[in-house]
Amino acid sequence: MSHTVGIRQNQKLRTRQALLDAALGLLEEQSLSSLGLREVTRATGITPTAFYRHFESVPALGVALVEQTLGSLHGMIGAILAETGDSEVRLDRSVELIRRHVREQPAHFRFIAREQHGGVGPVRDAIAAQLRLFAEEVAAALATEPESEGWAGEDLLMLGGLYVDHMVITASALLDAGPAGDGQVARVARRRLRLIALGALHWLDEPAQGT
Repeated sequence: MSHTVGIRQNQKLRTRQALLDAALGLLEEQSLSSLGLREVTRATGITPTAFYRHFESVPALGVALVEQTLGSLHGMIGAILAETGDSEVRLDRSVELIRRHVREQPAHFRFIAREQHGGVGPVRDAIAAQLRLFAEEVAAALATEPESEGWAGEDLLMLGGLYVDHMVITASALLDAGPAGDGQVARVARRRLRLIALGALHWLDEPAQGT
């Protein structure tokens, strides 16, 4: 790659990120379905025509925001799941991971919370796909643990989904509580995670007669 090509590529990446940042700022006050392309380009200082060098549409920009927000979590959650040792510590670290990310990127998580059930189909689908992938990753990690011996694959995926649903609920609660109340939200989140973990330990128990 020549020096000139490298400069152009870096400029393109900076412009793309500027569009994402501008859209995220505008989405603090509105939903993606009401966001206009010209609003984004005006905030970025580029022409509407230049927008299409980076995204084919505003929904495509929204999908990129989903990938930017949730994609970065895969490696971190994978590292926590790969840890061995005290499960209590692992649960605590999971909650702290969510707490830290919500603190550092509140606008990103407000966007996810709003658009998860919003009116833009490709963005809803992108969020659902990322959450499904999280559930599959958690299920795969759980399958390697001795406690999961005898579990069916679909049950492990269901348990992974419970953990992921809990992550989403916790992130929304942290946003609503703000910095002043996130300690209480984190405490409740840990207790709920422990409740799920305790239930999982008894999933294969024989059901009582008559149930």
